[in-house]
Amino acid sequence: MQKDKLKSTLHFHFIVFIFGFTAILGKLISIDALSLVWYRMSMASIVLGIVLWIKKASFRMTNKQLAVMGLCGLLIALHWICFFHAIKTSNISITLAILASGAFVTALVEPFFYKRKFILYEIVLGFMVVIGLAIILDAEYTYVNGMIYAGLAMIFSVAFTLINGVVVHRSDARVMSFYQLGTGAIFTTLFLSVSHGFDVDFFSIKTSDILWLVLLATICTAYAFVVSISVMRHLSPFSVMLGINMEPVYGILLAMLIFGDSERMDISFYLGTILILISVMINGVLKLKNPSKDKK
Repeated sequence: MQKDKLKSTLHFHFIVFIFGFTAILGKLISIDALSLVWYRMSMASIVLGIVLWIKKASFRMTNKQLAVMGLCGLLIALHWICFFHAIKTSNISITLAILASGAFVTALVEPFFYKRKFILYEIVLGFMVVIGLAIILDAEYTYVNGMIYAGLAMIFSVAFTLINGVVVHRSDARVMSFYQLGTGAIFTTLFLSVSHGFDVDFFSIKTSDILWLVLLATICTAYAFVVSISVMRHLSPFSVMLGINMEPVYGILLAMLIFGDSERMDISFYLGTILILISVMINGVLKLKNPSKDKK
């Protein structure tokens, strides 16, 4: 069990690095956030569907399971729409830093959701994340619009993580991902039908955007999404959310290397980010030393 948890933790941090690169792709792709999410979820669900068909996996689920998959698909679609819109209205660094507050929200909500006792160090570490976040907000208060969308993205992410933590043990992670991404694609299709509509211009995208979208849909979505669900069999939702706090670190470093001055922030921003990183490290050590406290 302990070996499985360590393996899942290391694998998950690799996936979080991929999530950090997702933010880079979101800035490189020129189309709007809603269209981007539609392409991402549609392409990823098709890829997963083909893989499952080749492997002759069973797509069967009960009506109740399908309803939960639909809810998760809606939540992840809303999360990504807000996430990419935040990047396009502020920048990568601000968006990823705001998402880190999800650990504190999860620490407060998870005990009620799973009917377990509060764990003191989860609250303390979550509070450390909030302090780091407050430092970041104070340093970069000019990006209010992007911060609001990033905050909404965080809320949808927490809800998605908590629900997935309940159902993850009951089905194949690949099949779950297929239905969640597929229903997310359906929901974004409905959003687009009401707002933008599908016309010639919608499908007239640049060659570079197509290449980035293929990378986003396959490696950063189909593969990463399946693995992120699988590791939840060995990690609690709080551990997952706190691990995701590494995403700002990876994403910000990548953004600085790729985009340069547009992603460089005030020194206070990086102090807040370091505080978040410290909370992630402490959580990893405590969870490995006290595995019984990480059970749902």
